[in-house]
Amino acid sequence: MQKEQLIEEAINIRNHAYTPYSKFPVGAALRTKSGSVYLGCNIENAAYPVSCCAERVAIFKAISEGETEFDEMAVAADTKRPVPPCGSCRQVMSEFFNQDMLIHTTNIDRLVKTFTMEELLPFSFAPTDLPADEQ
Repeated sequence: MQKEQLIEEAINIRNHAYTPYSKFPVGAALRTKSGSVYLGCNIENAAYPVSCCAERVAIFKAISEGETEFDEMAVAADTKRPVPPCGSCRQVMSEFFNQDMLIHTTNIDRLVKTFTMEELLPFSFAPTDLPADEQ
């Protein structure tokens, strides 16, 4: 799947988002090294903190299916600029993505800005920061 197709998948999955509170649907498409694509949309809850962003839904779906090696991600929302992942998503992404992995941020007008994981969250907290006996 090419970058453009990944972006289309992210845009289209927004239609499945559950956003009765924010009215802000977001979609994500994550391609693994094996070539599988996992889609995610944001899912809100009346107890706001337990909501989950599209990026984390896609990552968690892939991991729950045994995928742990990732190749590329696209994230889409109806924003003026290409939509940036929130801080929580960036931290989860940094746990599972290589620092040079590409993340394509876009909007429904298909304006695209691509970042590496390192650019999205430089000097991130990592498993290697934990004491050796906790890893």
